[in-house]
Amino acid sequence: MKRLFAIGYGVASYLVFLVAFLYAIGFVGGFLVPRTVDSGMTAGTVEAVIVNMMLLSVFALQHSVMARPGFKRWWTRFVPQPIERSTYVLFASLVLFLLYWQWRTMPAVVWDVESTAGRVVLWALFWLGWATVLSSTFMINHFDLFGLRQVFLAWRGEPYREPGFRTVLLYRLIRHPIMLGFIVAFWAAPTMTAGHLLFAAVSTAYILVAIQLEERDLVGAMGRQYRDYRERVPMLVPWPHRDQTEPTPKIRRRPA
Repeated sequence: MKRLFAIGYGVASYLVFLVAFLYAIGFVGGFLVPRTVDSGMTAGTVEAVIVNMMLLSVFALQHSVMARPGFKRWWTRFVPQPIERSTYVLFASLVLFLLYWQWRTMPAVVWDVESTAGRVVLWALFWLGWATVLSSTFMINHFDLFGLRQVFLAWRGEPYREPGFRTVLLYRLIRHPIMLGFIVAFWAAPTMTAGHLLFAAVSTAYILVAIQLEERDLVGAMGRQYRDYRERVPMLVPWPHRDQTEPTPKIRRRPA
């Protein structure tokens, strides 16, 4: 029964995440979903800024605190290890739904690209950003990242083993393609409102902080191995960084 519960819980958490992820595309892009970054609840400017900042802060705190090794060691005293990652994914998804539901609209237009070519380019970048996010999860281990591998191993009665990961494709060019994809998707807006700008700016600031926290944990877990990778491969911008012809070390990682 425990094994069946674990895999059922893991699958359910993954499905909730999938809905939250797909909703995020419509929320940022402003289409298909009932509430978007530009069609949320109406409010005055001061209220909108305060509430939206609080919503983004709640997501940032949940996302970062629950990803830290120290919290995980404490958390798994109460939550079984096989469903720890699924619980993290579930909580992150629920916080996103709270943000979608309570987001306050700030409709003032910051910029509006009028040329057809410009709008096409920005929409192409928008979709490229989301495609980069999703595809990059499969370049590492998508099912481990979102907790499915853990519950599947528990269902089979097998011990969990950290997945080995060799940096391939985008991970040979930059260390954080998932984060880069988010940044591109958030900023590629043909029409940028004040609310969208607040969302993009605060999210980008959080991403830059989260990367530092994640890399600190990765260095702590892998030491010289990850430091060598960090020296060889740039963080977000894919320019040549030292000797790119050197073999990239095999590392294990799980982005926060």
